[in-house]
Amino acid sequence: MLEVHERPATLLIIGAGHVGKALATIGDMCGFSIEIVDDRPEFANAERFPEADRITCGRFDEVLDGYPIDPNTYVVCVTRGHKHDETSLRLVAPTEAAYVGMIGSKRRVRAVLQHLIEDGIDPRAVERVHTPIGLDIGAETPEEIAVSIMAEIIRARRGGSAMSMREVNRPRRGVAPEDRELPAAEP
Repeated sequence: MLEVHERPATLLIIGAGHVGKALATIGDMCGFSIEIVDDRPEFANAERFPEADRITCGRFDEVLDGYPIDPNTYVVCVTRGHKHDETSLRLVAPTEAAYVGMIGSKRRVRAVLQHLIEDGIDPRAVERVHTPIGLDIGAETPEEIAVSIMAEIIRARRGGSAMSMREVNRPRRGVAPEDRELPAAEP
């Protein structure tokens, strides 16, 4: 019998603030190899991110220029300002990453993406950026936002409709077939 082990996908989190921290925790729980990039040593450190496989502290443009990103890398920009997001996206959007996403309001995001195109970034690379990032689940807290983002990443990685399971009409792993009786609940 041959057992196949899939190499863990990499979740590259650019921005080590509250959402980045929650995303690292949830991404680790989902089996991703976690990599953190931030320019603040008080945020980008092993004490704050014990689940991270790699933590890099430095200027975003210097760290991300030539950063190893492949088709098994999922990139999330959750920095503290659109200037850092724009700098980061300029370097990661044209890569082979399986997924690139950026947090932000629709207005802010539109401005950042327009600047990238005006600065000569291939419009096809800009169009593939998921933004605003995440699935619409009404998320408000950093942890809820992280769940929303991870749900979108998992959908991109594994496929799926992002619909409620009760609305999906297809076989699902881990769910009892409809024709099989389920055990009665205990009183």
